[in-house]
Amino acid sequence: MNVRTDYLNAEASAPRWSWLPAAGTWKYHALLLGLGIFVLGPLGGVTASYMNFSLGFYIGGQVLAGILGSTVTYGYGADGKHGANYIQTAAASVASLSAMGVLVQAMVWMGLPQPPVWQLVVYFLCIGMFAAGLGMLYTPILVDRMQLTFPSGLAVANILRALTDPVLLRQSVNKLGSGIGIGILTGVAGPKIALLNAIEFSASTFGAGMVVGARIGIPAITSGLLSLALVPWFISIGWLNPGDPFRKITFLIALGTIMGAAVIDVGLVLWEAARRMRSTAEAPVDAPDWKRVNTRRLVLWVAAWAVAVVLSGHFVLAQPVGFLVFAVALVFVFAMVNGISVGISDSNPISSAFVVSVVLMAALGLKDPIVGLMAGSILLISTNTAADMQQDRSTGWRLGTNRVIQFRYQVAGILMGAIMGVAFAKLFMAAYPILLADQTVMKAADQPANWSSAMTYKFVGVLRSLTEPKPYQITAIWVGIGIGFAIQLARKLIKANVGYRSFVAAGRTGFAVDFVIDAILLPSPYAASFGGFVNLNTSIWFGTGGIVSSLFNTLFKPKARPGAAVPEDMSSTSLFGGGLIAGEALAALGIGITGLLTTLLSH
Repeated sequence: MNVRTDYLNAEASAPRWSWLPAAGTWKYHALLLGLGIFVLGPLGGVTASYMNFSLGFYIGGQVLAGILGSTVTYGYGADGKHGANYIQTAAASVASLSAMGVLVQAMVWMGLPQPPVWQLVVYFLCIGMFAAGLGMLYTPILVDRMQLTFPSGLAVANILRALTDPVLLRQSVNKLGSGIGIGILTGVAGPKIALLNAIEFSASTFGAGMVVGARIGIPAITSGLLSLALVPWFISIGWLNPGDPFRKITFLIALGTIMGAAVIDVGLVLWEAARRMRSTAEAPVDAPDWKRVNTRRLVLWVAAWAVAVVLSGHFVLAQPVGFLVFAVALVFVFAMVNGISVGISDSNPISSAFVVSVVLMAALGLKDPIVGLMAGSILLISTNTAADMQQDRSTGWRLGTNRVIQFRYQVAGILMGAIMGVAFAKLFMAAYPILLADQTVMKAADQPANWSSAMTYKFVGVLRSLTEPKPYQITAIWVGIGIGFAIQLARKLIKANVGYRSFVAAGRTGFAVDFVIDAILLPSPYAASFGGFVNLNTSIWFGTGGIVSSLFNTLFKPKARPGAAVPEDMSSTSLFGGGLIAGEALAALGIGITGLLTTLLSH
């Protein structure tokens, strides 16, 4: 994969438009930061809040902010992609934290006392800063070493490269533009068309599948089908009740499979790092300027903000130190686990991290739901923010964007996002009183059609179960860990064999065998876990996107063109898939703002 090593600095060429400040100056950064945290961030925040309250999931703000930010940074020429990346980094941080208002909704549903606004803002801020540092600390493993795809990160990189470089734009506009158009159309029309509603089609899910391909997409389908087939057995052993969706238990197994596989992969990374440190024969390899960070300062940052999380939780919110420390410790595991999930499938199981943390605390004797909510919030916000950081770093890795500057933009976005997360919660619950009603005690006929609040529903359900511990949930996690560890170990042993690698490289037969092993016989636990987190239709659309992409690239493999300007990772399918993701994000923005304004004006 080609990685450009140029980045913005004070000596950059003059902008195309006279009103733009020179790149690298304080005015330049003030313009980008203001646009990111005061304009695009709140726009993405409205979208994320609307989707999380109405559906229980949301589309990240990276793609949306990347498109809109590029309209300004286009004036800087091809290097404008770095400025647009800074904008989307800050804006995405605001948007993702804005979606965390569902924590306040959970307090309302359970009748728990709500802390003053300033206390929640301080707590959210400390967690976000801690998670940003940890996400950056894990970047060398997930982005540089493992080189995970991060579908939305790749989509943003393609969009920024295309929209700021006229040469790339001419070569990619049809593919990117058609994807955006279809994404907008299906995003707007989907809720109104019975067929699309029935089959639960999502342009962004299909697009993410197109980015990652069939080796990731097929395992998502097969694991979803396997989960559905196991429902009667789960019911027979008491892990599910009749009528329960399979993911009520399979999400625990899926998290376990990621953890088990991560034990192998992270262990190998650490082993190789230790081996290099012991070797005196190898000369140290200096990282390019854009990639360099001060690791010592980063570790101190993470440690300081980890302490701040515990102190703010204890002295500001009066929560017990023990469970706060336990939650912070869990973040070091789940920031890696969720980061891998995002890197493979574009799915960040933040609510699953919350639920698992509460389940583990219940096993340690926790009975108080407010403690569970506040400690679980550490996992929810941290996995959300850390994965955003890693997603942004994957975009920067493809563009060669300065990591230290990008980190500073994310920190600024977190500061604004901590405020907006509480503000949007208050705003939406005031505008839509139905959000105050506890849906967990409603009958099916009384459930509000347009405000399912699925994430809040899940939180309240697990918090209410604190008085009735379920030991089988811990068992499900351990089962997943064992499966993930065994499969990943087998995959590593097979693919490390010299004879096998030669066989795969020799021709079509070897390629076909390797594909069958990757996609069906021994699929990546990271890819297969997707089918345990979501419903079957979502897995099918994700997997179908991957199959279509791989078939297209196999049947219509483009011929290599000497000196071609398009980077290797800007394939036709990745551009079209990224366009679908972007189009649905734009549709969600329009629906969110329209719905909110309509309600406010009617009052």
